Amino acid sequence: MALGSLLPELQPGGAGRVPLIERVARWAAEKPDAPAWTFVDYSLDPGGVKITLTWAEAARRARAMAARLRQVAEPGDRAALLLPQTLDYMMTMLGAMHAHVVAVPLFSPDLPGHADRLIGAYADSEPAVVVTCRSSLPHVEKFLADHDVPRPREIVFAEEVDPALADAWTDEPIGFDDLAYLQYTSGSTRRPAGVEITHGNVTANAAQLWAGWAPDGPTPELVSWLPLFHDMGLIAAMALPLYGGDHAIYTDPVSFVMNPLRWLELIAERPGRNVYTAGPNFSYEYAASVVTPEKLAELDLSGLVTCLNGAEPIRPSTLETFAAAFAPAGLRPGAQAPGYGLAEATVFVSAAADDTPPKVIEVDRDALTQGRVALAGPAADGERVSALVSCGRPVGQIVAIVDPETRTERPDGEVGEIWVHGPNTAPGYWRNSERSQDTFGGELAEPGGLPAGPWMRTGDYGAVHEGELYVTGRIKDLIIVDGRNHYPQDIEVTAQEAHPAIRPDHVAAFAVQGEETELLVVVAERNRRVPLARLDPAEVETAVRGAINVEHEMSVHDFVLIEPGGVSRTSSGKIARAATRQRYLDGALPTTRARLDARG
Repeated sequence: MALGSLLPELQPGGAGRVPLIERVARWAAEKPDAPAWTFVDYSLDPGGVKITLTWAEAARRARAMAARLRQVAEPGDRAALLLPQTLDYMMTMLGAMHAHVVAVPLFSPDLPGHADRLIGAYADSEPAVVVTCRSSLPHVEKFLADHDVPRPREIVFAEEVDPALADAWTDEPIGFDDLAYLQYTSGSTRRPAGVEITHGNVTANAAQLWAGWAPDGPTPELVSWLPLFHDMGLIAAMALPLYGGDHAIYTDPVSFVMNPLRWLELIAERPGRNVYTAGPNFSYEYAASVVTPEKLAELDLSGLVTCLNGAEPIRPSTLETFAAAFAPAGLRPGAQAPGYGLAEATVFVSAAADDTPPKVIEVDRDALTQGRVALAGPAADGERVSALVSCGRPVGQIVAIVDPETRTERPDGEVGEIWVHGPNTAPGYWRNSERSQDTFGGELAEPGGLPAGPWMRTGDYGAVHEGELYVTGRIKDLIIVDGRNHYPQDIEVTAQEAHPAIRPDHVAAFAVQGEETELLVVVAERNRRVPLARLDPAEVETAVRGAINVEHEMSVHDFVLIEPGGVSRTSSGKIARAATRQRYLDGALPTTRARLDARG
């Protein structure tokens, strides 16, 4: 089953065939004094210090950065961004795009928890130039000295680029097929891969995203805390405002983690302003878990038109919790927009942004294990039901559900691999032709009325039901026991609900090979709220085994309770099951049993 169509304005000769970066000059000419980007710095003041660039200022600084980069790099060279998420970061991205220098959006090496990703992405891209700031220089020098990575020809300090360099810069023609930047994937199972994002890709995805979920009406604004080195954060904060000439207000992820209500406070400062925002599932749950009645009374979320929920599996309970928590603050029932995307499609593929409450269907779990989406009847056993969240419809691109073995389309209601075709799909991975062909070279055996190719194979299972896309899980994560398919996220929810000693959203379920069939292993982090002195690991294990046996009709080969922080995660916060599985096989997990034994 296929959904969607291409946007006419992005076809050859269409009015939208203008590279996105050229809109910087357009907005600088049409509304030079209007705000373009505002960075909110909570490190200077707990209340946040707002630093704003107008469109005229942004255009001048971006051109100055372009001129500076071309002093030390040739077109096609890579420039690694190893600097904090300030306005300098945004201007470096725009400057590199002007200069035909391929940006590699990364982060300062002192950002905790991402060392392996940084090493892999930096080494793979082989940057000619590093762009950083003076405060990050010691961390950059240590990173270069401690690891076997290429030395850059030069280090550029973003805050020291002279704006007067813009006067000598002349904009150069930019083609849709020219490479704009390398978006490195999370790398949960192997070294991160650099997705080649062209100027055509980013222009198309901005148009698609705007058409799919950005608000209509006066003075739309974006509020974001997402990391700019991640696909959703970069497109939301850079490309989407650039497409419409809107105002983007953003802060850094650490400020959000320290106080998630800062995100909602920034939105609440703009009542009636058509605000749009985005975040992964955990961020909505996190915000709902910490809000107090006193704080709720101070918030006005009536201006929040769309909040996209994506980048990780979307849980119906999170949608319900967030809606209930912030309805008293004026959150509209239709503001939440579950969506689906991935770096290989620039980011955005589909969203349910129709100003209606998110659609959740309950399906028969046994049918789902057999590859069918069948609605559960009102009398269905609740333990045999799975809830699926609609990710809406694609915009400006085509999504097909395909049997990955036969490469034929699956009908409505049947599960297959999600394939994507459109101007936003990347041409390939940086210097990896074999993997590029596997991912981006999909060809339908019987295209019918669809394009024969090329299709981008997402590696995700999904189905179309009543014209909407439902994502069921990752192909590589599927657990097959005794010939039945089981989705790990369902097992993980069952496990975390089985006992209060298990930390919610920190469970990994995966398979290991047995003699005759795959065997289920469940690794779960201990909940800090249950003191070690009162913890009975045997009781927890019995509860998990029993719940999974009853709800999924399968036995648990091994259950491992580990210390908080022990489950591997990707850079975007998803559970990295393959990486956790490898650490399990290596005996490298920090088990709670070992800690209890050490305490005597």
